Amino acid sequence: MTEYAGEPDRQDRKKILEAIKNKLSLVPEQPGCYLMKNREGTIIYVGKAKVLRNRLRSYFTGSHTIKTQLLVNDIVDFEYIVTANNMEALILECNLIKKYYPRYNVLLKDDKSFPYIKITNEKHPRLEVTRRVLKDKAKYFGPYPNPYAAGATKKLLDRLYPLRKCKTLPDRVCLYYHLGQCIAPCEYEVEQETYDKMVHEISRFLSGGHNEIKQELTRKMHEAAEELNFERAKELRDQIQHIDTVMEKQKITTTDTVDRDVFGFAVDKGWMCVQILYMRQGKLIERHASSFPYYGEAYDDFLTFVTQYYSENPALPKEVFLPAWTDGQQPEPNLEAAAAVEGPAMEDRAAQMVAEAGTAYSADSDPEPADDPAEADDPAGSGSKTDVKEALESWLKVKVHIPRRGLKKNMVDMACDNARVSLEEKFRLIERDADRTVKAVENLGQWLGIGTVHRIEAFDNSNIQGSDPVSAMVVFTNGKPDRKEYRKYKIRTVQGPDDYETMREVVRRRYERVLKEGLQMPDLIVIDGGRGHMSAAIDVLENELGLYIPVCGLVKDAKHKTAQLLIGDPAEVVPVPRDSQEFYLLQRIQDEVHRFAITFHRETRAKSMTVSQLDAIPGIGEKRRKALLKHFGSLKKIKEAEVADFKPLGIGEKLAGQILSALNGRNPDSPPEAGELQEEMQQADADETGREAMQ
Repeated sequence: MTEYAGEPDRQDRKKILEAIKNKLSLVPEQPGCYLMKNREGTIIYVGKAKVLRNRLRSYFTGSHTIKTQLLVNDIVDFEYIVTANNMEALILECNLIKKYYPRYNVLLKDDKSFPYIKITNEKHPRLEVTRRVLKDKAKYFGPYPNPYAAGATKKLLDRLYPLRKCKTLPDRVCLYYHLGQCIAPCEYEVEQETYDKMVHEISRFLSGGHNEIKQELTRKMHEAAEELNFERAKELRDQIQHIDTVMEKQKITTTDTVDRDVFGFAVDKGWMCVQILYMRQGKLIERHASSFPYYGEAYDDFLTFVTQYYSENPALPKEVFLPAWTDGQQPEPNLEAAAAVEGPAMEDRAAQMVAEAGTAYSADSDPEPADDPAEADDPAGSGSKTDVKEALESWLKVKVHIPRRGLKKNMVDMACDNARVSLEEKFRLIERDADRTVKAVENLGQWLGIGTVHRIEAFDNSNIQGSDPVSAMVVFTNGKPDRKEYRKYKIRTVQGPDDYETMREVVRRRYERVLKEGLQMPDLIVIDGGRGHMSAAIDVLENELGLYIPVCGLVKDAKHKTAQLLIGDPAEVVPVPRDSQEFYLLQRIQDEVHRFAITFHRETRAKSMTVSQLDAIPGIGEKRRKALLKHFGSLKKIKEAEVADFKPLGIGEKLAGQILSALNGRNPDSPPEAGELQEEMQQADADETGREAMQ
């Protein structure tokens, strides 16, 4: 029976399932979290359940989709933690995911990088834009998915309210004071009441009160004009114009000023897309989509995304809208909305739908007791929906809506439709790229006159002045990298910086093995180099191995970019257009083989730098070298050590002195110091960002 690495054979799997079955009978029928483990004991999935026994049994009984089966096949054991209620399970699941980062869970990576406007909690408060939300008693407003909107709003507030700008108070007033944008606490005493008033007005402005601020500024402008203080009146007029300029960029969609996050999601082909519509100050300011593979139940993984999104985030909206999920089915599509969200019409549809909904649930027309009449009428899955709603509300301390009908459901449907369209676009882009890649492979073969090129093997050498020479091979199958076929080569026979002989050795070793083991032959061999490299490879293939495989070379320009494609012996330039997909494919191949070779070379020489100096010292073998590096941590710390520091390793004073002398006071015949060699290598790396030294 064939066994694959990391995968138990059938007999082992049978024993594992038997042990799991016995353990399942002991699981209580209570809410809690469960942790799935693989053979190494690594936690690969964390989930929550209202009834632990039922949920855990569902993984090991019945049929599953392919994505869920991938997870189940990796499970060899599980643990569970019983909680008092669903809210505790929700919070615990979020904390466990952040602790273990299981590979099959939804892992939030970049969705908390949106900027916020922050009023610091200091004696002299400041206004700043930040992407880090901390529990520091400061006031946060946002998020602003559009960073420009956050920056423009802060600049406007800087003109209106002269809070201090400096992180540390300077010795004298700065330019901001003379511009009227700083109250200068560095030189003048500022009453706390002044700060409190400005902070209150900034908070009111950012919470939707800009119209009141604008009216107040208009009144002051008229008063200044009546007093013939035209300079002051002009300043106030400019401030009013700045408010109009900043705020008119935002889509005014509702009559209230409630901050809301509207969530929607869609799933297809094992992928999930979550769409968030951000409403701030009663305005739909932005939407954001996150796509990722999921392996558990769709709605559970969606809720996991929501809990991670809000965990440890004090800048919460007033309301959160979530889609309903019944009997494991997708949220029912709104066909009219789905047709309307294609292309540029998506934003218009969003504005229209939210505008329609705004009148119905403004603060005056939608009182709290009658907030969601449909939520009382939940024919399917009411228990689970109520649990989710109550758990999130208890944890986040915000109002959570899971509407079943009406205008609020229209908003959630709009978010789901946006998510569905984003997912469809993702798959269409993948298909289009695949079609382009296939076409590029076909066209490349036509340019070279060799038919369709299914398998391409590319080679590149890497060395610096002949030190630690290595080579690498990458494989592209049907235009896509096949990383399992990549190979690394340490050069054995070539002394010094001889790139052509290095190419001969590597090609010889590769295709001798291909012939000996009956491996698949390539349709094309790509050499990262010019005519000399090609001639060396062709000579070995034809004259030594009797192989007649097409060989082409890729020549780079002065900026180390792919410039020409060469083929034949003698080599001739193939006039492939530089803006074609075929040329783009060649660039990808050249960049990939160069990256792979350079990475291997850096790993090799980093190891050799440490090893060579210690190995050159008499009395230091492999065992003592490893013990020294393990004890001191690095070569630098060994050089800085005292003779007595070597005693715990069983090294006497004489040998310790020899080690320190060799490392710190070398003679002209000894190898170069690691620091000097490191500097040389770093300089070479800087010159070699996209270029190999000997090409």
